[in-house]
Amino acid sequence: MQTAEVTANGKTQRSALTVPLIYAISCFFIWGLAYGLLDVLNKHFQDTLGVGKAESTWLQIAYFGAYLTMSLPAGALLRRKGYKFGLLTGLCITAGGAFLFIPSAEAASFPFFVCSMFVLATGLCYLETTADTYVNVLGPADRAEHRLNLAQSFNGLGAFMGPIIGGALFFGGTVGSDNAHQSIQTTYAVIGVLVLIFAILLSRAHLPEIAEPESTHGGAQGALSSEKHFVLGVTTQALYIGAQVGIGAFFINLVTETWSGLSSQNGAYMLSIGMLLFLVGRFVTTGLMTRFAPRKILMTYGVINTVLTVVVALGIQKVSAVALIAVFFFMSTMFATIFTLGVKDLGANTKRASSIMVMAIGGGVLLPYPMGLIAESFGTASAFFLPAACFVLVAFYGWKGAQISRLNSKA
Repeated sequence: MQTAEVTANGKTQRSALTVPLIYAISCFFIWGLAYGLLDVLNKHFQDTLGVGKAESTWLQIAYFGAYLTMSLPAGALLRRKGYKFGLLTGLCITAGGAFLFIPSAEAASFPFFVCSMFVLATGLCYLETTADTYVNVLGPADRAEHRLNLAQSFNGLGAFMGPIIGGALFFGGTVGSDNAHQSIQTTYAVIGVLVLIFAILLSRAHLPEIAEPESTHGGAQGALSSEKHFVLGVTTQALYIGAQVGIGAFFINLVTETWSGLSSQNGAYMLSIGMLLFLVGRFVTTGLMTRFAPRKILMTYGVINTVLTVVVALGIQKVSAVALIAVFFFMSTMFATIFTLGVKDLGANTKRASSIMVMAIGGGVLLPYPMGLIAESFGTASAFFLPAACFVLVAFYGWKGAQISRLNSKA
């Protein structure tokens, strides 16, 4: 590794870390936008290609399956080549996946779209494995939760813009029309070009390598399975992501079925309102973390979302749709908070643990298909009992799980 190392214990001048932090945070916007478009595509292909609710979730399975299968290779690359190489690799693969949407739309083939989504998500996986870890260590350890939640706010900005763009473009044409497919080609071509331009700019920037601080548990690399707060954190992260993905995948279906007269396009715009609350929630909660412990906020948000998703599952006209929109505010900081609590105090194991924590994003494959089957058999609303169960675990992790190793060490 050719770049010079700097320490993450506060000795480095803050100004020297500002530019690398800006580049890393910018990457969060990219996968936020990609994720925001994903859930709109789900309903778009139900309308234009005639796929069922369960079958349409193969987009989510491909997207999060890439995280499940590629996070460990991404982590290995990060450890061998460093942060800058990891970011550049992720950006280039992401651009390639975006360009694959052009021939997929030309063929109007759902399996081709699924394959294109897998390639694009592979790039995002490399990008996120690197950027999450980089932001986590790019400054004082006691501010890690604050930095990552701030960075995730820009992810929320991208996720907010995704449904607006998708709603305006993907539902603009008639079912099966050339315009419906051309809008996908144009959107992803522009994304691919912009990602490549950003990669060129980043290749010219100086991004210092960060030496992780020593672990409070001894500092040596060892078996992560012995770190109980980490193991439970990975499990919680996987089920939380499963809940988030399932909620997004069936959001438009739910609101159009529980709000009489609402079109799919308007449903996409309502999704953007949810994503706006997701964004606002990240900024608001980042501020709250200066006064309250992150794990206590996580516990509170987990309890609130358990109640809200049960209300959604009852299928009450308009009320369930409003409750579902509110869920996004309280989901806003769950990923970042679980991530930082899970890799806390791991020292030399931080990069390896971070890649596994990012792999937990692959939990996005767990809920969409079962939710689709429930939706087809019993109605979309009933499927939301599954996310409700996941939020119970999130609340428990904030209450006890995140400090389980410390509790045991005092026993």
